[in-house]
Amino acid sequence: MDRRRLIQGAAAAATAGVLLPAARAYASPRANTDYPSAHWAPASASNYTVSSRPSEYPVQYVIIHVTQVTFAVTLGIFQNPAKKVSAHYVVRSSDGVVAQCVQERNVAWHAGNWDYNTRSVGIEHEGWVDQPKYFTHALYEQSAALTASVCDRYGIPKDRAHIIGHNEVPGATHTDPGPLWDWTRYIRLVNFA
Repeated sequence: MDRRRLIQGAAAAATAGVLLPAARAYASPRANTDYPSAHWAPASASNYTVSSRPSEYPVQYVIIHVTQVTFAVTLGIFQNPAKKVSAHYVVRSSDGVVAQCVQERNVAWHAGNWDYNTRSVGIEHEGWVDQPKYFTHALYEQSAALTASVCDRYGIPKDRAHIIGHNEVPGATHTDPGPLWDWTRYIRLVNFA
């Protein structure tokens, strides 16, 4: 079953315990985070590979995703050990809050391609590819600051060859972030962050 179906299926079957209020869907800020303003919302250890990046694998890409479910449901999916999916970060649409789910030294399972998983940081964005109202100024601004920070830490060029969409991963069967994601605006914000 592919990643998108897992996320959509989990959304349909989400329990009240997973659907936390937006303000309570993550833990306190800065506990175990690589990005100072992120809130720690750890994924299940069953949903990523422990590693020692960048010494074990170089980090060369940032991969941009769109969740196709809400922020809270995404965090719940990543915390469910049966789902076998995660990303390093999730950005909330309404206010740009950043949750970190997997430490950057570890390999998150987000790209659907092992080679790209090992060499990238995955950032999920709350929203739907066909609903641009979710791509708010706060989401773009906070995500761009996060991406700039990741690029600075790993020496990743801040360009479209290294900041890519999930749909651009070789072998990808996904369309996110979709044609409504404003790449020009996003790369400009990354470079001015």
